[in-house]
Amino acid sequence: MSVAAHAGTSPAVQPPEIFDRHLRRLRRDRAAPKFGQYSFLRDEIVEGLLDRLDLVKRKFGHALDLGTADGSLARALRARGIRVTATDAGARFAGDGIQCDEDRLPFTSESFDLIVSAGVLDSVNDLPGALIQCRRMLKPDGLFLAGFVGAGSLPWLRRALLDADQAAGAAVPQRVHPLVEVRSAGDLLNRAGFVLTVADGESLDVGYADPFRLMADLRGMAATNLLAGKAPPLTRGRLSNLAQSFAAHADTDGRLRERFELLFMTGWAPGPNQPQPARRGSATASLAAALKPDA
Repeated sequence: MSVAAHAGTSPAVQPPEIFDRHLRRLRRDRAAPKFGQYSFLRDEIVEGLLDRLDLVKRKFGHALDLGTADGSLARALRARGIRVTATDAGARFAGDGIQCDEDRLPFTSESFDLIVSAGVLDSVNDLPGALIQCRRMLKPDGLFLAGFVGAGSLPWLRRALLDADQAAGAAVPQRVHPLVEVRSAGDLLNRAGFVLTVADGESLDVGYADPFRLMADLRGMAATNLLAGKAPPLTRGRLSNLAQSFAAHADTDGRLRERFELLFMTGWAPGPNQPQPARRGSATASLAAALKPDA
């Protein structure tokens, strides 16, 4: 493996900076010391990625772990005999690995035969560019596996925050960032040049006794608002409206179940040994003859 200057999409077509890169690094550093207390969502994603990896009947030699966080996925890969290069946007999570953003990767082409990422690609500024870089950094027939929170997540919190801001009578800021849908994820993989792509999702419902524990969980997993442009603080009045909304939507036991949609992406770098479509005109039998009824 060699390290090179990062390269994303064309400099002439730079995507907008949706997320605050500096704030994202700070939030990950803040979450690092006690991340194990709030890692349940990433743990589910890691389990899903390993399940998908274990279905592949081939050996991998060198993996890149994007967003290594507490290192649980990297450790599982090493236990399978795979060498791992770990990266993270946060310095504390990166540790002895490499600190970098997932859309500004400092690696040369064909450096890895496996790239994995758990729980970070939903907050990357240039997701199409990150996927293109990953495909280029994979050796032929290399595998890309990623999982993160997708569209449809946090439906109650999104609605409650919007209602609280509207009740305050001021301009309504965006507090929860847009998320990727399953169909869009498949399109992004194909546009990045991956083949044999699969995008699928799983739902995870988590019960909460009050809204502030939900917000504490998001803070603890570094998943609070990272959007560029500072949103106004949640004032006492907004928090009161949030608590009232929670009580109105809670079950008879006083708990509310919030949903997380987990999105998984699988794609392969093109390789010579992969199944290929038949050459046009190479058929040896006529479709019309096959469909013709017996005399």
